[in-house]
Amino acid sequence: MAAKIEKYCANGVYDPPGYSQAIKVSGAQTILFLAGQVSYEKDGTAKHRGDFTAQARNVLSCVKALGEAGGGTLDNVVKITTFVTDVRYRPEFRAVRDEFFGQKGPASTMIEVSKLAHPDYLIEVEAVAVVKKSQWQDGFDRFTEKQVGFVPKSAVQGDRR
Repeated sequence: MAAKIEKYCANGVYDPPGYSQAIKVSGAQTILFLAGQVSYEKDGTAKHRGDFTAQARNVLSCVKALGEAGGGTLDNVVKITTFVTDVRYRPEFRAVRDEFFGQKGPASTMIEVSKLAHPDYLIEVEAVAVVKKSQWQDGFDRFTEKQVGFVPKSAVQGDRR
């Protein structure tokens, strides 16, 4: 079973055009937790110093690459948390975020901080993505269905009653 990702909002809760208030994930087998990404050169120094928009694009490109390396796409990202050194960058970030995720992106939070890990970093984004079952899980499912026929739920969940 593939993971099902549904973007939704509840009655009485503001439904903003730029991001999802909530994401429901069902049938998930693999979840990627992506560390905060900053705009850095290969040697670890800051990239695009003083250019917020270029840093934002670079950061979201890193999120995209990490998601793909983990078996997913940007469509699998269910939550991003964005740290900025000045909340006035919000319109620029929203434009870049829309380039990557479309107008209705994942659940999103922006937090202004006094500084990031390096004084030239203007933005940091961490993300959570839900992707398909791992090959190991698919193999385990096929084995239990074909060879065993039935595996008690308690055995899969580790219940030791």
